[in-house]
Amino acid sequence: MPTLETHIPAICGDEEAVAATMANSGPVALPNSDIDFGKARAAFACALHMHQPLIPAGGGDLRTAAVIGNLQAMMENQGVGDNHNAPVFEWCYKRIGEFVPQLVAQGKKPRIMLEYSGCLFDGLVSMGATQVIDLLRPLTSNPAYSRCVEWLGAPWGHAVAPSTPVQDFRLHVKAWQNHFAALFGHEALNRVRGFSPSEMALPNHPDVCYEFVKTLKDAGYRWVLVQEHTVEECGTGHGLKAPHFPHRLVAKNSSGEEVSIIAIIKTQGSDTKLVAQMQPYYEAKSLSNVEFKGKAVPRLVTQIADGENGGVMMNEFPPKFLEAMAEASDSETPAVNVTEYLEYLETLGIGEADFTAIQPSMQKKIWDRMPDGGGPEKLAEVIEDCKQHAQPFHMDGGSWTNDISWVKGYDHVLGPMEEASALFEEKITKPGVSSSDPRYKNALYHLLCSQTSCYRYWGEGQWTDYGRELCRRAIEVLKNDF
Repeated sequence: MPTLETHIPAICGDEEAVAATMANSGPVALPNSDIDFGKARAAFACALHMHQPLIPAGGGDLRTAAVIGNLQAMMENQGVGDNHNAPVFEWCYKRIGEFVPQLVAQGKKPRIMLEYSGCLFDGLVSMGATQVIDLLRPLTSNPAYSRCVEWLGAPWGHAVAPSTPVQDFRLHVKAWQNHFAALFGHEALNRVRGFSPSEMALPNHPDVCYEFVKTLKDAGYRWVLVQEHTVEECGTGHGLKAPHFPHRLVAKNSSGEEVSIIAIIKTQGSDTKLVAQMQPYYEAKSLSNVEFKGKAVPRLVTQIADGENGGVMMNEFPPKFLEAMAEASDSETPAVNVTEYLEYLETLGIGEADFTAIQPSMQKKIWDRMPDGGGPEKLAEVIEDCKQHAQPFHMDGGSWTNDISWVKGYDHVLGPMEEASALFEEKITKPGVSSSDPRYKNALYHLLCSQTSCYRYWGEGQWTDYGRELCRRAIEVLKNDF
């Protein structure tokens, strides 16, 4: 009989209350905002992505080791490799909780968006790093600080959407909301309106992208962050003419159904220096208002970066953040958060339906060949035809690591992942096992942990061993407990 992990966080069981919270659709940021949008000619928004995987490393034997956070493993083994960075990483996870009150006390108007994976939250709590959560909590509950900090939703286990089974991705989205509400409360969850996909990976397979966007909409999200080079304008297939303005991501499936969500464009590639050195602020200073629907609207420069990785982010970000936020406050190029910006546009009568329609890259080649509502089998034929005759073409999705496929070369991990996923569907979803059942929670925890992107990104070696071991445990839990 598999051993239950003793510290499984609140990742399920509160779905009805979470759904009710997210269904509350009134403005949540602008009423508490102190930004003078009428004065702004451009604005900038920065987000920090924070993640550490959960790994079977709490003991010497891989098959019996407790699941712990990677940060804890680094802390306990600081003489190995880059593990000496562990204390700095821990500071990175809490330092916004120090910087924002400091700037507010100086009369400044800082802004930052935060995206923490559920794995990281769990790892911090289980290693006893309660001071991190304690410093983050006022950012969600004190109105003087919560106006400055926008939390973004994420997949709980840092799963990449293009290669995670769609039903499991939905579980990641719900688990993160459950977990965040348990940590910070439902009132704070109600203000989480934007979604940050892991690795900025956007599925470009029509049926997968449709389920991705539908999952976000069903979960109550209003907007999603997308990487500029992973999308194209609908109709033309061309790149985006106005990346510093919101767009409407349209997802159409093989049956002809459509769903859409506001897309905020992250420009340029993956480079922590862009955020660490506050490049979006300086780019915003070079921009001016754009006329839209007869109104002068400030354009928005948006960037996201890992909040702890690399010397520039670890060392140069703090002074640069404090300096840029102080300088931008009450200027014509203020720092803003995306939801308050979108809610301001709504006061001008500008909303989702007004934005330019975009779709994932490569899809024009499909729709040029695909009859409307042709169905999954016809779509599979069209995709094969495109692979033969419409190069360059792929259906691996796109991300900020565009030179890396999230699918090719990972059969040794994806096979066990798919087996665990299929078993969860067969033994839990179809029979309708309640999410409040402890067995459900245990199985879900193991399934979500096994789908972390880290187990694929690094190829062969210890990380894929961790991934396979977590899949083995998930499969064993599902076979033995149900």
